[in-house]
Amino acid sequence: MQTECSADLFGFARVAGRAVVAAFDGGKITSDAGGLLLGAADQVVGLIDRFARSFRDSRSAELIEHRVATMVGQRIFGIALGYEDVVDHDALRHDPIMAVLAGKLTARRKNCAPVAGKSTLNRLELGTDAPTAYHKIGHDPQAIEALFVDLFLEAHRRAPRQIILDLDATDDPLHGHQEGRFFHGYYDCYCYLPLYVFCGRHLLAAKLRRSNIDASAGAVEEVARLVAQIRARWPAVRILLRPTGQARGLKAHDSGFAREGLMRWCELNGVDYLFGLARNARLTGAIAAELEAARQHSERIGRPARRFKDFTWSTLDSWSRERRVVAKAEWTGGGANPRFVVTSLSRAEHQARHLYEKLYCARGEMENRIKECQLDPFADRTPVQARDRLSAATMRANQLRLWFAAMAYVLVCGLRRIALRHTQFAQATCGTIRLKLFKIGALVRVSVRRIKVAMASACPYQNEFALAHSRLTAAAR
Repeated sequence: MQTECSADLFGFARVAGRAVVAAFDGGKITSDAGGLLLGAADQVVGLIDRFARSFRDSRSAELIEHRVATMVGQRIFGIALGYEDVVDHDALRHDPIMAVLAGKLTARRKNCAPVAGKSTLNRLELGTDAPTAYHKIGHDPQAIEALFVDLFLEAHRRAPRQIILDLDATDDPLHGHQEGRFFHGYYDCYCYLPLYVFCGRHLLAAKLRRSNIDASAGAVEEVARLVAQIRARWPAVRILLRPTGQARGLKAHDSGFAREGLMRWCELNGVDYLFGLARNARLTGAIAAELEAARQHSERIGRPARRFKDFTWSTLDSWSRERRVVAKAEWTGGGANPRFVVTSLSRAEHQARHLYEKLYCARGEMENRIKECQLDPFADRTPVQARDRLSAATMRANQLRLWFAAMAYVLVCGLRRIALRHTQFAQATCGTIRLKLFKIGALVRVSVRRIKVAMASACPYQNEFALAHSRLTAAAR
């Protein structure tokens, strides 16, 4: 029996006259019992099996210990539970909940865990187009991209009348010598510049890009792909494109999509748009009277004031035609704060103030989605460290890592949508859901007839867990 002298036994302050000691000798105990809800959500959504079908496995079938679906699920479950680094799986491969989620309690080989370790998972991520001696698993980028849209479409019982696609480019800092890294002057670091596309809380695309490009680079191709896939299922749906600017990149990217190529594509393909427009001397001069009126009103009432102007405008040479521009002429903090948007929406449908304040400013919600998608899957890092997940040497491998993180986000969002509606977690972030519902301590007992996960009796969210389980069970039927 261990004593207090043991190096593996930790002593703490006495309580009620009794010694308090601790040791890592509890056996099959997990801190992630709530991960069972993730497995149940995947049974409803079917994310992992379909994601796994996007991979090509050239290994000899008789020698395989860990199937692709097992490894893909292990990676996604791990990120959702807060373990973003493949190194974490050298310990997690012995976690009983990870084995349960994989549907595999024992390994065929001796001295092998039920699920994969870091080296095997690393080979999965570093796969190439053509199999090699050490990398026999590859993936199909087009199939993965299409899966995000399929999951979004399947989340709706019927086609909506209109959807809003929010686009943004944001920085993903790099701290090594990864392929495609460049120094970005605005962000003051070496980084990638991934393009995200959301529809509400649904993530439709996460495209990794170099940072030495315009914020809108590749947006036409990405939007065209998404619109084609959406309209194949929902031919009558109206689509509005609304780029946004994330908190640190507002100046750089809020107007970064108001480009002739993207606007012209939207006009030719029946897609509406509402883009921020960078101010310049000509635009500011066009609202000089409104700014003066806002200044006088602000000085009279002692607080910020704003006026709106609706007019048609064109650049000197980069636009092919005049377009509708709405200006906010605001006077605040003793100075002018003009803002401009360009849109294809008609005046009859949206008056200037409503267009700007209700439709355009609502784009700020996407900033929260980007932060949630980038930061919440990573529990034990600071915000900068959390985004340092793209540490592989090649852009192909880093794109796959970005997709793994994105799929983990999609899975948790699916759980929230299906199982947590009308609960205190209906609007909770992925990080909050992980902390409250996934991080539950439990003793795992395996017998011939069943696997009993004995969760902590003092868990304060037992009712929410039970309701989520009931809803997931019903949805899976």
